[in-house]
Amino acid sequence: MESDTSAAETNRSHPAPAHPTPAKAPLALLGTGAMGGALARSWLAAGHPLTVWNRTPSRTEPLAALGAEVAATPAEAMASAELVVVCLLDHTSVGATLADLDPAGRDLVDLTTGTPADSRAGAAWAAERGARFLAGGVMAIPPMIGVPNTGAYVFYSGSGELFEAHRDTLAVPAATRYVGTDPGFAALHDVALLSAMTGMFAGLSHAFALIRGEDIAPSEFAPLLAEWLTAMAPTARRMAAQLDSGDYTTGVASTLAMQVAGAPTLLRTAREQGVDAELLLPYLALMERRVADGHGDESGTGLVDLLRR
Repeated sequence: MESDTSAAETNRSHPAPAHPTPAKAPLALLGTGAMGGALARSWLAAGHPLTVWNRTPSRTEPLAALGAEVAATPAEAMASAELVVVCLLDHTSVGATLADLDPAGRDLVDLTTGTPADSRAGAAWAAERGARFLAGGVMAIPPMIGVPNTGAYVFYSGSGELFEAHRDTLAVPAATRYVGTDPGFAALHDVALLSAMTGMFAGLSHAFALIRGEDIAPSEFAPLLAEWLTAMAPTARRMAAQLDSGDYTTGVASTLAMQVAGAPTLLRTAREQGVDAELLLPYLALMERRVADGHGDESGTGLVDLLRR
């Protein structure tokens, strides 16, 4: 009993060492504008050692106050970490910033908004110089970055090995969605979704213009509009199924011919309300062309093929 008591006292005075907290991976960030600054703050808040560079040095000062190291040049920033994230104004800026650097052995992640061709060119540039490359498409605005439950995420494409190696670090600012080894796919997903959003905004603008000036409060009409668009959202899955099968006619409740027949009412109402129909006319014209080509019994899915001509 005495030896047990003595052992217990020893354990109390010399507790077993706690498991050390794993060190957070360091990274470098080129570009600290609105989006880059938000990314930087999220990594710093999570405890990642961060080196930043920006063409306008004053924009790095708030980040330095939060613990970031400030590099005088892009080369100095790149030398500080294996993982280098680029978030600049456009791909012309990316080319100018990286042109004279040696990225050999580095993992480059480009979060600059651009086209699939921009990302593929970036991947080729990195591969020629011995670096791995990952492109990203940020589906968020800066205030959403690093904030839980905002729905923010980033598409990634390119080196799968790079993505797996840095998955946890990349997931700090926003959720991650890897969409394939083709480095252009992240930008393609990004722009495709933004294009759909743009079309929706066009419809919203036209709808509100129709009721403007009437005794209908926009704030009372808005819930009806949101409810209607939500009900229409499953059309995306139906279109995808039809594109996969190549059958645009089976089970179609509202054919293109029916929609074209109803289009004059949309246009006449716009004229009566003093609203320019310019946001609707291109889409209505495509429907008319498809019907004229003999596809009046289809859904609107065939317009996808018409656009591809």
